Amino acid sequence: MATAEQIKSLLRSHFDNDSERFLTISMQVAAHEARQGHSALAEEIKGLVEKNKFSRTRVITLHPDLSDLILQAGPETKLPELIVNDSIKTRIARLLKEYRQKSKIQLFGLENRRKLLISGPPGTGKTLTASIIAGELHLPLYTILVDKLITKYMGETAAKLRQIFEVIARQKGVYLFDEFDAIGAERGRDNEVGEMRRVLNAFLQFIEHDKSESFIIAATNNPGILDKALFRRFDDVLYYKLPEKEQVVQLIKNRLGTFKGALQPESVADTIRALSHSDICQACDDAIKDAILEGKTKVTKEMLLNMLKDRFDVYRQ
Repeated sequence: MATAEQIKSLLRSHFDNDSERFLTISMQVAAHEARQGHSALAEEIKGLVEKNKFSRTRVITLHPDLSDLILQAGPETKLPELIVNDSIKTRIARLLKEYRQKSKIQLFGLENRRKLLISGPPGTGKTLTASIIAGELHLPLYTILVDKLITKYMGETAAKLRQIFEVIARQKGVYLFDEFDAIGAERGRDNEVGEMRRVLNAFLQFIEHDKSESFIIAATNNPGILDKALFRRFDDVLYYKLPEKEQVVQLIKNRLGTFKGALQPESVADTIRALSHSDICQACDDAIKDAILEGKTKVTKEMLLNMLKDRFDVYRQ
């Protein structure tokens, strides 16, 4: 059966509404049972986990013309899962507080913040932030696939945008425009075509006149190319950076969980440079899988350093 530590971790993740951690520990339990020779039980646990993962994300059916442009998920992630500096966490907490108590603000003729622009390198937590906001507010998360919107509907993108904002007004939720620079690039750029200028102008009009109860988030890796008119259309702008040592330590502790053993994350954090939150989490996951395949219950420092090196090497190609 599962170890006492795994059972305690399962209970903690359940009571904290930490679904991702719950699923991770469940897979660890399955691996433990497999090593004990309980293969049928291990496969049953893995099947339950995979079924849960599959059911949490599906294509949205709110509008037939947008079925391949918007993905819907029911996130359960919470603010403690986001490993960023205290200033950003405070600002996100303020956004959540304003949304939850918007009726108090509206009594004085003011509106709560609900339009957010997030910029930063890939893998630093922009998409995770949208998921956390949705989870904290108990709202569905709708991800608009901006790149598909542009490439598939060139010439009628503005019309699709109008339909998307109609959905935003009709169906309350958190709407994430991922890879937003695909439509938000500065209108005066030399390599820009007239169609994209019209698309950007349409977006500026739609977001400015939006009076819905939905939360709108735009995420970009390239804030420098965004049109300056965009910034004043958003209620708040967050700039994410690669994790500092303190955040790296917390990421490793959270991700390794019971597999951390005697490993001291501080000794590893000093060796990490220019890796994103996503890279570090992936390296930890890879180290856990390596440990499982070798029949071990703990990740060693050498295992983790090897996986981190693999992530470094990806960017050297």
